[in-house]
Amino acid sequence: MKTLYIVLGSISLALGILGIFLPLLPTTPFLLLTAALYFKGSPRLYNWLLNHPHFGPYIRNFRENKAIPLRAKIISLVLMWGTMLYCIFFLIPLLWVKILLGLIAAGVTYHILSFKTLR
Repeated sequence: MKTLYIVLGSISLALGILGIFLPLLPTTPFLLLTAALYFKGSPRLYNWLLNHPHFGPYIRNFRENKAIPLRAKIISLVLMWGTMLYCIFFLIPLLWVKILLGLIAAGVTYHILSFKTLR
């Protein structure tokens, strides 16, 4: 079972890393899931993740403060809206898909802004 937790945690970590670069893929939830899976599967990997210079702060800030840093909010919203607006106006011909993308962007924006801002 520990091996399964480690494998699933590693997949979740890969998705979290992709989320740093892809606007619609969230980073923090995948890193939180990775922490939970590594906690059950490998204390060494769990400690590595919490002490990692890039991933550790995501997990600690959210776990301790239930907050997202202002810089992360701004970057994620600008990238998401830039991507969505480009798709809506230049790539997607179907009106219902354009509306769906706009609703998704509005929902993700609401979700991100619903968390406290860590300064």
